[in-house]
Amino acid sequence: MTDHSLSRFLLAPGADTDPGETAEWREALQTLVAHEGPQRARFILDQLAAIARSPQVGWSPELVTPYVNTIPVEQQPPFPGDLAIEERLASLMRWNALAMVARANSAYGELGGHIASYASAADLFEVGFNHFFRARSGADGGDLVFFQPHSAPGVYARAFLEGRLAEADLAHYRQEIAAPQSGARGLSSYPHPWLMPDFWQFPTGSMGIGPISSIYHARFMRYLTHRQLLDCGGRKVWGVFGDGEMDEPESMSALTLASREKLDNLVWVVNCNLQRLDGPVRGNGRIVDELEKLFRGAGWHVVKLLWGSDWDGLFARDVTGALVKAFAHTVDGQMQTFAAKDGRFNRDTFFGQNDALAALAQGMTDEQIDRLKRGGHDLVKIHAAYHAAARHEGQPVVILAHTKKGYGMGAAGQGRMTTHSQKKLDEAALLEFRNRFNLPISDEQAKTLAFFKPAEDSAELKYLHAKRQALGGYLPKRETKAPVLPVPALQSYAQFATQAAGKEMSTTMAFVRLLGNLLKDPQLGPRIVPIVADEARTFGMANLFKQVGIYSSVGQKYEPEDIGSVLSYREALDGQILEEGISEAGAIASWTAAATSYSVHGFPMLPFYIYYSMFGFQRVGDAIWAAADQRARGFLLGATSGRTTLGGEGLQHQDGSSHLAAATIPNCKAYDPAFAGEMAAIIDHGMREMLVEQQDVFYYLTLMNENYAQPDLPEGAVQGVVRGGYRFAAYGEGEPKVTLLGSGAILTEVIQAAQQLAAEGIACEVFSITSWSELARDGLHCEQRAMRGEGHTTPYLHTLLGDSRAPIVAATDYVRAVPEAIRAHLPRGRRYLTLGTDGFGRSDTRAALRQFFGVDAASVAQAARHVLNEG
Repeated sequence: MTDHSLSRFLLAPGADTDPGETAEWREALQTLVAHEGPQRARFILDQLAAIARSPQVGWSPELVTPYVNTIPVEQQPPFPGDLAIEERLASLMRWNALAMVARANSAYGELGGHIASYASAADLFEVGFNHFFRARSGADGGDLVFFQPHSAPGVYARAFLEGRLAEADLAHYRQEIAAPQSGARGLSSYPHPWLMPDFWQFPTGSMGIGPISSIYHARFMRYLTHRQLLDCGGRKVWGVFGDGEMDEPESMSALTLASREKLDNLVWVVNCNLQRLDGPVRGNGRIVDELEKLFRGAGWHVVKLLWGSDWDGLFARDVTGALVKAFAHTVDGQMQTFAAKDGRFNRDTFFGQNDALAALAQGMTDEQIDRLKRGGHDLVKIHAAYHAAARHEGQPVVILAHTKKGYGMGAAGQGRMTTHSQKKLDEAALLEFRNRFNLPISDEQAKTLAFFKPAEDSAELKYLHAKRQALGGYLPKRETKAPVLPVPALQSYAQFATQAAGKEMSTTMAFVRLLGNLLKDPQLGPRIVPIVADEARTFGMANLFKQVGIYSSVGQKYEPEDIGSVLSYREALDGQILEEGISEAGAIASWTAAATSYSVHGFPMLPFYIYYSMFGFQRVGDAIWAAADQRARGFLLGATSGRTTLGGEGLQHQDGSSHLAAATIPNCKAYDPAFAGEMAAIIDHGMREMLVEQQDVFYYLTLMNENYAQPDLPEGAVQGVVRGGYRFAAYGEGEPKVTLLGSGAILTEVIQAAQQLAAEGIACEVFSITSWSELARDGLHCEQRAMRGEGHTTPYLHTLLGDSRAPIVAATDYVRAVPEAIRAHLPRGRRYLTLGTDGFGRSDTRAALRQFFGVDAASVAQAARHVLNEG
């Protein structure tokens, strides 16, 4: 870079009290760059900056660089492909994606879909597909790619050209129920592994979940490598996200984790088309500048990809810096207008701002001005940015790619406020789109939205297949094959729980002991991933610090304050615990990475994430739903659960509804065990279901911090525990007059109530309900089978409760809607009364809270008397 070229980046100064001295400083730096190079210049600037940051000066550098490409022309690597073929392929995919959405909405106006997002991101995807995104191939696990959800039609369009999807599949976009009836495959709206389990790998449809998940997947790959379980070296995590998506708190919440861990295996491409759903992302500012500040401040390496190759000549001729100065004062709302208008408007409005800009546009036609590309639409510039990002070391990288939303849609949608909702185009717009991208289709094909695929022996398809074969195969593709992971016998690690012999302990304490025993198993132990969000000591897990250590990518560089303690804090490069700090969003993202390792890496792991139950489904329920979509396998442990178990912590901490949320997730099996033996039996069954049978389910267990006597698990009770309940005991003489159901900590109150009633001569039977939701699901399944004429099946609840006609009282530490879930599936004619903890929590003792909510022993006994008196 010459002395003269440096000066173009100097913006208009503020009040300059000594212009001559200022000029001398500028000339000195320019001379230094010219004679000793940029490396020496950076060193000197670092030295000066260190002085400038002192308290006496109090200066820090501006984090925003000029609005130009980070990679100058002279540093661009040669483009390694056939530019003409790649442009033709990208145009075909744009057309097929547009046709897919528009056809669906011409036939069924309610289906929706998006055209404009993929139109802006198509070239970003294509460079990745053709040159960077590596598929899993043999021992090489390949790269992980998170796709911008609104661009899903473009990914389907590529799979169509690759031969992985048929024309009939494209014709059934967003018609997943109707498609099989036509022998086709319905295509989901966004990336959904549950719906397309061999295709999509990561669900990104909920804004912000994809970005944070990509960070924790990248960190989990380092975890696997550092623990010497699986070598993930050389593999990348790529994420293509939207600039509007960066407003989601989850998108930004783990940026410093990525830089702190030096995750140079992570590359984000933020598609800065400057628009979200309703209008500009930052109409009165510049989102690229804002994101550059955020990412640079968080320690990421930023690559700005703003202007296409057509601008290179303009910048070369711009000796006064007029372009850079103009861009510095052009807000995104105006930039959006430039995208929506034609070349004449841009000549008059942008280049007409001053004589220097007007001179740059001289000799250019209006059409040439209209065709000036933003960087995210130029394959050469995109390749240069990706090439630099893939080779950067020591930091995660973000590429801020400037694009136009609805690129190529012309008056029908390019850069317009309504473009996100654009789903239909008239005939004129379709022909204009066809002409804009030189598509080899007739007027009739364009008007009828015909899909187009070149012949298999065409240069385009040969090229497309060759590029993907060189990168290991096709993407996206989800793998499901994983080795079986053996589970030790229950008694080998949980005999203390199943044969507790009345020993007092909490189920949380029992779980931690059980986990410690499992970690010692030579085969399963290393695959277990304990996860906590800064509450390990609260849950009594401090003994695991010494046993397996806390994972740290740099080991432990300090001597902990409690080093002399048996439970001292120990971090290690091969540590097993993931201690995520006070971040439930981060912890659940970490759990998801471990819980999907069987698919993502072909290497099963078993995560146990334990947390305050109130800070689970209520706080990060969307992330849990996304994990379910991704077919996660693992355990979520909601500790200090229930509305009355936690006592003094009060309203914000007392959980009375997590089991409601858990019941809505089809592949989540939720349990509220009262006793350690029940908890052990559920975990044992869950491990076998997920690791041996390889079922796509995950488990949610609530644990209590209340100590009480733990009975032995009754002989033959395991099946009942797993199915949702078993007969715990009978109290009093003769046939039971009332049936009592209880779960979790409230089961002990139910037992006391039964004893009180028995003393009054009222015989009772008590059932331990380990899962209200599993009982309800079983009853619903039986009912649906009967409605479909598939034969009568007796619900397990009927078998469990038997032929008794006694009224039933059910009590739980959760809202009444939880035990109400089984009402429709009870044996006919049984009176059913539910007790729960509806309302907000309070701070007080457990006894006071249970009396207040009406779930203590006295309240249960009174409810039993009430239903008996009714009869």
